[in-house]
Amino acid sequence: MNDLALRKQSPAIAIAIALFCILAIPGRPAVAAECNTSPSPGLDWGDCNKRNLIIPGSELEGANLFSTDFTLTDLSGANLKSANLEKATLVRSLLAGAKAEKANFARIEAYRCSFANASADGATFAAAELQRANFSGAQLTGVSFEKAELGRADFSKAVLTGARFSLANLSRANLSNAIFEGPIVFDRAFMFLTRIEGMDLTAAQGLEQQQVDLACGNTATKLPAGLKTPASWPCASE
Repeated sequence: MNDLALRKQSPAIAIAIALFCILAIPGRPAVAAECNTSPSPGLDWGDCNKRNLIIPGSELEGANLFSTDFTLTDLSGANLKSANLEKATLVRSLLAGAKAEKANFARIEAYRCSFANASADGATFAAAELQRANFSGAQLTGVSFEKAELGRADFSKAVLTGARFSLANLSRANLSNAIFEGPIVFDRAFMFLTRIEGMDLTAAQGLEQQQVDLACGNTATKLPAGLKTPASWPCASE
C-alpha cells in the first residue's frame, strides 16, 4: 500500500481502534440499543431514561437495567427476577409487590422508594442508597444490605431470615416486628436509634453491646447471650 492510500485510511482506522478500546473497558455495560422498546424479559435498557412512567406488572426478568433512571416510575408488581439494576436510580419509585428474587440492586439510588410486599429473596442491595425506603411486608430472605445506607428505612413485618447488614447504616431504621428465623447479621452496622422493640435477636450474629446501647428496644427485646439490656433505652419516652 502506497503512502497516499495509507494516509487516506488512517482516520477511519484510528476511529475504529478508539471505539474498540472504549467498548473493551472491563466492567463497562454494553451500549443500550433498546431504550424505545416495550418491556420484555432480557431486554437491554442500560443507561436509558425511564422516568415518570406507569408500567406496573412489566415483564423484565433477566433484563439489563444498569444505571437506568426510573425516578418516580411505577413498577409495582413488575417481574424483575435476576434483573441487573446496579446503579439504577429509583428515587421515589414504586416497586410494591414486585417479584425481584436474585435481582441486583447494588449501588442503586432509591431514596423513599417503596418495596412494600415485594419478593426479593436472594437479592443484593449492597452499598445502595435506601434512606426512608419502605420494605414493610417484603420477603427478604438471604438478602445482602452490606454497606447500604438505610437511614429511617421501614422493615415492619418484613421477612429478614439470613439477611446481612454488615457495615450498613441503620440509623433510625424500623426493624420492629420484622420476622426472621435463624441468623441475621449486624456485624459493624451503625444502629443509632434503630427500632428493635419486641425483636427476638437471640440468633443475631455480629451484634455488640455498643450497638445495643445505641438502639431503641423495650422489655420484650431479646438479646444474644453475653449482651445486656441497657439500664434505659434511648427511645423509651417516644
